[in-house]
Amino acid sequence: MNKIIECVPNFSEGRDLKKIEQIVDVFRAKEGVKLLDYSADKDHNRMVVTVVGEPEAMHKALLEAIGVAIKLIDLRQHQGQHPRMGAVDVVPFIPIKNVSMDEAITLSKDLARAVWEQFSLPVFLYEKSASAPHRENLAAIRKGEFEGLKEKMQQPEWQPDFGTNAPHQSAGAVVTGARMPLVAYNVNLNTDKLEIADAIAKKVRFIGGGLRFCKAMGVELKERNIVQVSMNLTDYSKTAIYRAHEMVRMEARRYGVSVVGAEVIGLVPMQALVDSAVFYLGIENFSANQILENRLME
Repeated sequence: MNKIIECVPNFSEGRDLKKIEQIVDVFRAKEGVKLLDYSADKDHNRMVVTVVGEPEAMHKALLEAIGVAIKLIDLRQHQGQHPRMGAVDVVPFIPIKNVSMDEAITLSKDLARAVWEQFSLPVFLYEKSASAPHRENLAAIRKGEFEGLKEKMQQPEWQPDFGTNAPHQSAGAVVTGARMPLVAYNVNLNTDKLEIADAIAKKVRFIGGGLRFCKAMGVELKERNIVQVSMNLTDYSKTAIYRAHEMVRMEARRYGVSVVGAEVIGLVPMQALVDSAVFYLGIENFSANQILENRLME
């Protein structure tokens, strides 16, 4: 049986279309790898790519894409709303079909070793692949971003898992690991005050006493002259999209601010949307088996 792994590499480029296409082209017309989606955001200055494929083919394609990104992206010249520490910022592996979490962990470590050996790019392991509990959370590894990376890597507790304790001059460092599927979900607000989005994000995210499987931050969307609460829902089955959305809406009221829209970044499991549809429509005893397309695929 074929083994299928999903990977969602994040690249620190969301503005230069030529660079974006050069990176994405690596995943096109590759045997054993299928490009599912990519989205770039100018305010975040970041691109999220979603690919699925066989483990060996995925490994080769990712190495090639990382090599292209290192040549094209110089973090010394990079600015954007999204935190980042690497030209290739994070490369998560998600088991999909006939792949165990242990196998996904091994794949992440194999990639990490190859990235260091081929590109002299230091690598940190996170989530299920983490070498220590304090490294499980991506936000903890990335704290200080590219600008603070050199000093951070001098600390014994922040030595990279692969490589020496000095960042790549222009590409910083990369984080990779195995994790369950997450939903990247952003809620837009009708205000340009970033401090309001920051305050709401602090209330919504788990570390601030909010939702258990939610990471959140405030982001300024300068082109639209509004702000957003940008969230990662790390277990959508326990912290649902609708719950995160409604908590942002509730917290926004205290500032006299309303929700003007929302967006999903990358791909989302169907069940995550079904759960929200059931909530908002008040459908009783609904099952995913009642979705026509699901029955056609049986």
